Amino acid sequence: MPPHRRLPDFLQSVNLKYVKLGYHYLITHLLTLMLLPLMAVILLEAGRTDPDDLRQLWLHLQYNLVSVLVLSAVLVFGATVYVLTRPRPVYLVDFACYKPPAHLQVRFEVFMRHSKLCGISEDALEFQRKILERSGLSEETYVPEAMFAIPPQPTMANARAEAETVMFGALDNLFKSTGVKPKDVGVLVVNCSLFNPTPSLSAMIVNKYKLRGNIRSFNLGGMGCSAGVIAVDLARDMLQVHRGTYAVVVSTENITQNWYFGNRKSMLIPNCLFRVGGAAVLLSNRGADRRRAKYSLRHVVRTHKGADDKAFNCVYQEQDGEGKTGVSLSKDLMAIAGGALKTNITTLGPLVLPVSEQLLFFATLVAKKLLSAKMKPYIPDFKLAFEHFCIHAGGRAVIDELEKNLQLSPAHVEASRMTLHRFGNTSSSSIWYELAYMEAKGRVRRGHRIWQIAFGSGFKCNSAVWHALRNVKPSPDNPWEDCIDRYPVELVDGFPTHKPQQ
Repeated sequence: MPPHRRLPDFLQSVNLKYVKLGYHYLITHLLTLMLLPLMAVILLEAGRTDPDDLRQLWLHLQYNLVSVLVLSAVLVFGATVYVLTRPRPVYLVDFACYKPPAHLQVRFEVFMRHSKLCGISEDALEFQRKILERSGLSEETYVPEAMFAIPPQPTMANARAEAETVMFGALDNLFKSTGVKPKDVGVLVVNCSLFNPTPSLSAMIVNKYKLRGNIRSFNLGGMGCSAGVIAVDLARDMLQVHRGTYAVVVSTENITQNWYFGNRKSMLIPNCLFRVGGAAVLLSNRGADRRRAKYSLRHVVRTHKGADDKAFNCVYQEQDGEGKTGVSLSKDLMAIAGGALKTNITTLGPLVLPVSEQLLFFATLVAKKLLSAKMKPYIPDFKLAFEHFCIHAGGRAVIDELEKNLQLSPAHVEASRMTLHRFGNTSSSSIWYELAYMEAKGRVRRGHRIWQIAFGSGFKCNSAVWHALRNVKPSPDNPWEDCIDRYPVELVDGFPTHKPQQ
């Protein structure tokens, strides 16, 4: 007999893939497969029914008019209660991302030279150089005007100027592309973690666009890079209460007054990653907007690990020994982010995963808990729940970790890597630059599902799920419109294999 030959690993993986795909389709369509024989039996029995029996049934119903009327009333009452109490759909009409002018692009050489002139030590400079080289950022990202001055000018006036330029730039594009008048906006939510002046950023927008006096405005501060999803969640809740109105969400971060000028390494990392950016999003609960809206909001899942001291302190704004203020990043950050992600997807999974994946997860959990079986925990295949992933471009390590833990392909994290490369970490607005990338590539089709997931100080992990209502075309002034043809660039160890054209 010929010796037993083991299939090559790649063939085994292909076979496993098709077995799993077949299982998924079987479970997904199991109810249909079970109903088909039942419907066939019912039709056969109906064909054999004597017309006299049908006549007797009709007479019976006529003499029991009260029962029929009561049943009809119950059905009408139930339908009315359902219509009145169901959540109102929330539509994303459009969004706009701010693209800074080219003269604010910072090359690595300029970044290092300015850092040296600011008095940063040689050891800290070398640390920054290594971080930059491995960061995944290009030399086309943007820093605010005040950082180009020598010495830098992190004044309140310059910080306000940065905030106004970013927020108003995004809002101008949003109002232009949608045709919505600022006076029609009933809800305004602004989130910016590190810059919270008086009057607030939301008040600056109200003043600029002369929004109406009864607008419900909110200003979220100190909530980190995941605050964009929190702002969307707050806007959604407001749209459930106030009928027939628009909500605008503005997500940004301010660099001018939050640049670190010391030598503590854990506080130098944000200097290397964070860049200027912002996004404005128009939401609506008006039924008439469904036709022109791009997406509908399906789910928001928020996870807060702040009760744990390590999680609370892993992203922490403080002063170093010399009294210089900055944001310190803990070495435990990725482990804490992984734990927050696990909690978040445990809640999200039952809402979005097909029954086939939920059964596999439950079976593995039962085998592990009750039978004490030694097996790895089953990681659900979220690729069956979503066509597109917008993973917060917090850094190369964040994207690598989620790609590994969620078993995603390079194509699934392409938008995140390219956003990090082109615009850097723009904090809470990064997930919108990623969605803009997908739109610019023409990849979002009707029925597609998009998962936005972001991490932030506190420590928080937040998810938003969107459903595409049509084949989505990029909006005017898409931030990628002048460079999308040269993306994606291939990155090796954080570097592009070919330098992007200037």
